Amino acid sequence: MKILETFNFMEWRKPAMLVSLVLFVASIGLIAFRGMNLGIDFTGGNVVTVEFESRPDIGEVRKVVSTVVAKEAMIQDFSDKGIIIRTNEDTDESREQVVGVLKARYPNMRVIGFEKVGPVVGQELRNQALIGLTAALIAILIYITVRFQFRFAVVSVIPLVHDATLALGFFSLTWMEISSSFIAAILTIVGYSLNNTIIILDRIRENWRDLDKKGIVGLVDLSIKQTLSRTINTTLTTLFPVLALCIWGGPVLSTFSYAMLVGIVVGTYSSIFVATGMIVEWWLRKPEVRK
Repeated sequence: MKILETFNFMEWRKPAMLVSLVLFVASIGLIAFRGMNLGIDFTGGNVVTVEFESRPDIGEVRKVVSTVVAKEAMIQDFSDKGIIIRTNEDTDESREQVVGVLKARYPNMRVIGFEKVGPVVGQELRNQALIGLTAALIAILIYITVRFQFRFAVVSVIPLVHDATLALGFFSLTWMEISSSFIAAILTIVGYSLNNTIIILDRIRENWRDLDKKGIVGLVDLSIKQTLSRTINTTLTTLFPVLALCIWGGPVLSTFSYAMLVGIVVGTYSSIFVATGMIVEWWLRKPEVRK
């Protein structure tokens, strides 16, 4: 902590912002050319509900199903004896293959229902997610403009787009499957990153009276250091449970937990370097009448 308190954060703002720009462009490139590994919620597929005399281990069922499906299936309990299996393939042949390998392994298994989820549902989910995220960003922009000032609003929203894009880039690079829980993770990341940013901006506003004495670089650097212990404590107390989910949460929670992990790291970084760096550079290039 003592080392960080003597560290001049704003001296590194330009290299840090350059790194962010490179990662942002790389993420856009990955998304555009490599694409995303979309799950059943976005692409459509088969949902098969089966029941056993004595329900087997879900991990074992997942291994059996993986022998006939290209992407990892989503498998979850729905009763003491029942399991729901979701696969990305939406053909009747694929469904019959899944049922066939399960019957071969569990002769007493019976199918009690199945349905086909079409890609239209996936398109609707994508549109709703985009509308929801856009509406949230606009609301944030308006609120911070009223509560602080327009510059603070802009430098609060840009890092949110930065954080969400880097999370998408990470999932494109690792080819991890994206399910509907990813949307929940992205919105959580937006709220988490915004909270860290607002804390620093609020301290900058409180120290604004010392602008002539300290200069914009010194004032922002001081504000970061004054809120640093809170930022570290918040980050660590959030990071540890998320790490536990990544390690022991299993495939069902992997999308949410890894998205949160990337978001916490990137969100903390963007709050300290990106948002504050933009405030400094904007002021140095175009000072305005102080409020």
